[in-house]
Amino acid sequence: MENHIVGLDIGTTKVCAVVAGMDEHGRINILGVGRSPSDGMTRGVVTHIDRTTNSISNAVQEAEAQSGVKIGSVIVGIAGDHIQSFQSRGVIGISGPDHEVTQADIDRLIEDTKRVALPADRKIIHVIPQEFIIDGQDGVYDPLGMSGIRMEANVHIITGLVSAAQNIYKCVQRAGLEVGDMVLEPLASSYAVLDDEEKEVGIALLDVGGGTTDLAVFEERTIRHTAVIGIAGKKVTDDIRKVLGILNDQAEKLKKEHGFAYVPAVLDNEPIVLPGVGGRAPIEIDKRLLAQIIQPRMEEIFEIAAMEIKRSGYSKHLSGGVVLTGGGALIKGTADLARDVLGMPVKIGIPSGFSGGLVREIENPAYSTAVGLVYHGLKYQDKVTQTGPENKKGKRSMSGMVGKMREWFDQL
Repeated sequence: MENHIVGLDIGTTKVCAVVAGMDEHGRINILGVGRSPSDGMTRGVVTHIDRTTNSISNAVQEAEAQSGVKIGSVIVGIAGDHIQSFQSRGVIGISGPDHEVTQADIDRLIEDTKRVALPADRKIIHVIPQEFIIDGQDGVYDPLGMSGIRMEANVHIITGLVSAAQNIYKCVQRAGLEVGDMVLEPLASSYAVLDDEEKEVGIALLDVGGGTTDLAVFEERTIRHTAVIGIAGKKVTDDIRKVLGILNDQAEKLKKEHGFAYVPAVLDNEPIVLPGVGGRAPIEIDKRLLAQIIQPRMEEIFEIAAMEIKRSGYSKHLSGGVVLTGGGALIKGTADLARDVLGMPVKIGIPSGFSGGLVREIENPAYSTAVGLVYHGLKYQDKVTQTGPENKKGKRSMSGMVGKMREWFDQL
């Protein structure tokens, strides 16, 4: 009997639904993939409810048809330049009779770190522990079962606009689905394309999407910094459209089929012929000119990413360099340009870790977020289905976040 999990990536240019199942041997199989052009999103935020709802319905129907699974609940990603993150600290006394740290103590400490003054329009999406400190002893990553009297924690808190989360929730509900959980998109992408060794030595994940570029910095297996940049692939398409005076669809096709993000990578400077608009004569442009339009915008994205990596304070700790993913990473020469601008090793990240099913279909950087959402769902489901007192507690603390989010959605 397979447990089914559905990841729903509602992007600015595409909506993607991935259905996966885990068999009794713990193998993950991709059962169905649905994809639909996104209409109604700008820079990762819903700007038109009905259009976004239709895009979600179309992608989910395609995934249902391919997988033969009736989809009821989905794990949804959230991004947008409204996402902000900061560090926080909490402290509690360990109150048990033998001063042993229990899951209840950890939950209480995490709650204490959330006591931060936030504007009324912002809420906490994730609290990610960086390290625990027991009786002044730092560098503890899993304090469960340890002994002590005082426990502190340094955490990374990620917040978002309530209205942005509510609008995503509303669109998913109108499409006849339930939100199982809402996850920050760069965090989701990291599950799909990074392995534990990379996270340990230090690595930055850069997900170049349609509307936003998402950054996540990891070191010692923990996420240390997150940022969402409001410039991505759609801006590149807009530049091509404006400079060449062509239609948006033509510009997108040009970018995907003939585009280069790095001028030196263009070897054959063949002319590309485009049909004229409204009966006008065809336009002829060469590949080098197209690359000269694309490169400055991609350079800007990487320069902002470099500033964010520097701001994180971890730029000297990234032995693994940078992993590029997302649809924007598919433009030829992107890795070469990123290497030049960021001054560190760069590789393209492709979703992996599946046993069977439609594996070839999702081995593409454009599916990183949707696949990562599935991984998040399976990780959460594992905690729920395992037995034992600690896991029951773990289930409560994880679903507590969803419950919290539901509280804001009920205010609609």
